[in-house]
Amino acid sequence: MKQVITTEKKPIKLWLDDIEPGAFEQVKNLANLPFVFSHVAVMPDAHQGYGMPIGGVMASEEAVIPNAVGVDIGCGMCAVQSSLSTLSTEQLKSILSEIRRTIPLGFKHHKKAQDQRLMPKLEGAISDLPVVSDQYQSALTQLGTLGGGNHFIEIQKGNDGHIWLMVHSGSRNLGFKVANYYNHLAGEMNRRMGSKIPSSWQLSFLPLSSAVAQAYLREMRYCVEFAYANRMLMIQRIKEAILAVVRPVTFGPIINIAHNYAALEEHYGKKVIVHRKGATRARAGEIGIIPGSQGTPSYIVKGKGSRESFESCAHGAGRKMGRKQAQRQLDLRQEKKRLDDQGIIHAVRSVGDLDEAAGAYKNIDQVIDSQLDLVEVLVELRPLAVIKG
Repeated sequence: MKQVITTEKKPIKLWLDDIEPGAFEQVKNLANLPFVFSHVAVMPDAHQGYGMPIGGVMASEEAVIPNAVGVDIGCGMCAVQSSLSTLSTEQLKSILSEIRRTIPLGFKHHKKAQDQRLMPKLEGAISDLPVVSDQYQSALTQLGTLGGGNHFIEIQKGNDGHIWLMVHSGSRNLGFKVANYYNHLAGEMNRRMGSKIPSSWQLSFLPLSSAVAQAYLREMRYCVEFAYANRMLMIQRIKEAILAVVRPVTFGPIINIAHNYAALEEHYGKKVIVHRKGATRARAGEIGIIPGSQGTPSYIVKGKGSRESFESCAHGAGRKMGRKQAQRQLDLRQEKKRLDDQGIIHAVRSVGDLDEAAGAYKNIDQVIDSQLDLVEVLVELRPLAVIKG
């Protein structure tokens, strides 16, 4: 931990030396909520989001906040070690072509519904999930699709000598619909209740005792499972793409970790709702993934179970530039050269791609160094080929 701030109603514990002003204001807002538990934890990749900064961890006793989870519910990472030790440039290009053929990117969905058996199992009746029920048929075409923004597929070389595959994706339009629906209901409920939390904070909450809060938690959990199913199907198709180019290949177990969700957990002897928005759970011995930016390393890590971070760590490098700012300020030639010099098959083609260039992100090695009290690094993975949404 780098510093503790005690000027607000609850302490703020930061794992970074400097935090952008907008994100810091959001952290202070969290620390002054009437139902926040113990303290607010801020990971080293933190930057401004909607309501709650990306890289924030907050626990509550009596409420859940949809905006403290975000619109890409269940967004997270999957990584798999392969038995391969090397791939040629031509093999990589062939694999990428096959991946693009079978996995829709950006806003694209499958033209046909995917196998319904791959969808998460329902805990009860689908009528208990009104938004999921309404979006279910559409979600069948979103299963196994990457999405846009900072979502990616990478083929990497680990310092363990193995080729790895990695996917970063979430719950697609299903999670977006659920998040917006319940954030709107939370805003209406807070106005009716006469909540003293300013609407400008974008932190409308749902009292845990309310039926709508319980409905949100059910739908949120389904979206977390859908995001996992989405990544699992993509991992399967990436494996098939590799096997179409090179054989024999075996694959290790899938490492999966989400970084946008709220969950009931026990901390400091109390059952609380832990909100992780752009933060990864890191219980003692738990294996996780902290990805870098395009062209920088990613890391397989093992959690140390830090109480003070609510057993959490960073979810990635974290942005240091907004998307439009990156497109205005970064040098396209320089960013392409950075990747070309490393021999990476990359996705930076035009100025419009600079929002996902390495220069738009924090230094991943500094982010890792800032949280060595939270995680132990197991494997460093360097990118060989990148597909962006």
